[in-house]
Amino acid sequence: MGFYDFSARKMNGQEVKMADYKGKVVLVVNTASKCGLTPQFTGLEELYKEYKDQGLEILGFPCNQFAKQDPASNKEISEFCLINYGVTFTMFEKIDVNGENAHPLYKFLKSEAKGALGNEIKWNFGKFLIDANGNVIKRYAPITKPSKLKGDIEKLLKQR
Repeated sequence: MGFYDFSARKMNGQEVKMADYKGKVVLVVNTASKCGLTPQFTGLEELYKEYKDQGLEILGFPCNQFAKQDPASNKEISEFCLINYGVTFTMFEKIDVNGENAHPLYKFLKSEAKGALGNEIKWNFGKFLIDANGNVIKRYAPITKPSKLKGDIEKLLKQR
């Protein structure tokens, strides 16, 4: 199984195949609305606006597993992201990223790029960068600011 073999549901309930992102550079992020790192939505949106026309997609996956920092409904999360941060990149329905109920996509991502302290996602705003061929290239710590990813993103966009 590879990245393109998975699918997930957008906030509106529409099933999206990761294969729809073939040929794109993809950044997958687990998000939360009530976290000290929530302002990273601003940086993620800036990255998206700067690079979307060159082939970058950002996929946000809300998760309530870390200190219950995203307890709202999918509709409320979607509205929060749009109203407070102007998020226009794709947001998916809330999922688990760890444990037996972890979304299959996250099980795959974690197996492809282990974190500094093991396999599990440690906190909100962990990031995975995937190249235009569906290869998981790098995993970033939650505290890594989106602006710090520009060099890696630009390199992958040039290779596609």
